[in-house]
Amino acid sequence: MSWLRIAAVAFILTLPLIPVRNGHAAPLSGQGATASPAERGAWIRSFVLKWGAYAERTYGVDVRVWSQRMVPTFARGDADNLREALRRDTFEGALAALGGFGHRLGDERILDAFASSLPGTPARRIPGVAKALGDLAQDLVYTPVQPCRIVDTRNAGGAIAAGNIRNYRVAGKTSFADQGGSTGNCGLQTEIPTAVALNVTAVTPTQAGYATVFPYGAARPETASVNYTAGDIANNAIIAKVPNPVQSFDVAIYSYATSDYVVDIVGYFAPPRATALSCVDTSYATVSVAAGGSGQATAPSCPTGYTSVHLDCESSSWSMPIVYSTQKGGGLCGARNTGTTSASLSAARRCCRVPGR
Repeated sequence: MSWLRIAAVAFILTLPLIPVRNGHAAPLSGQGATASPAERGAWIRSFVLKWGAYAERTYGVDVRVWSQRMVPTFARGDADNLREALRRDTFEGALAALGGFGHRLGDERILDAFASSLPGTPARRIPGVAKALGDLAQDLVYTPVQPCRIVDTRNAGGAIAAGNIRNYRVAGKTSFADQGGSTGNCGLQTEIPTAVALNVTAVTPTQAGYATVFPYGAARPETASVNYTAGDIANNAIIAKVPNPVQSFDVAIYSYATSDYVVDIVGYFAPPRATALSCVDTSYATVSVAAGGSGQATAPSCPTGYTSVHLDCESSSWSMPIVYSTQKGGGLCGARNTGTTSASLSAARRCCRVPGR
């Protein structure tokens, strides 16, 4: 890291703090298109203090490293961009404002646009991605579990009498022993499934008939989950819906004939869970630019499956300012060296992906 960048960051972190009220910058003096160096410095320090912890937590980069990489972005942003960035309620929206196009898009549209740019996720298939990844009726994720016994009427409760219904829990318990099942939680103590995959066994029913497993509190459907004959041991694999919001019980079992029942759970369905972005930084590509000359550096490509979300352009000299950068155009950084000695120009990318559940 050059002494120039260290000095720039040290300057940012020692500038006075601008007041922030309810997540927004307080009214500022001089609301024109220009600002004094002191005002710009105060705004930049406020931005770092407001979003540094978020950048460290979400993107896994130390706040000081992040603030160093932001120096070129801060230098390019005009006064209005900096003001708008401080008003934003999301990190992504604040970055868009710094880039000069945030005034055209709200935070929610920026998040949607970012998500729609990820590989394999066309925008038309992710409406409202900033608000939800799925719902309780569709877009469910199946999670298999080690087969675990949650009901055995031979151990608790006794056979279900002919024409009767008995209610059971399938998740959210520390033990299923009171239902005749496992003394453990079957890995489901903290889960709130929308549906469960069950193996239901009827044990020695007194006559031919059937059993129906259905959501607790719902009307019993005229369907059979398991069909059996007298004295039979018959089982079937089923998917049973679970009421949501959570009720006192999860499923009900109706028995046409008096019979014992054994129920094992093998998996469950639940809405997808949002996960933090997985991000990596590429190495820097560095070129030497002769005194009085121009040059450009091309940042290395992102790993397969990752999308470039930020282009970092760095100059080793105050006399060689960044004159252009383009992420969409191939990750190029350009600079003109107005100094009397050669200088280094470097380019790198921040690459992210949504890992999923």
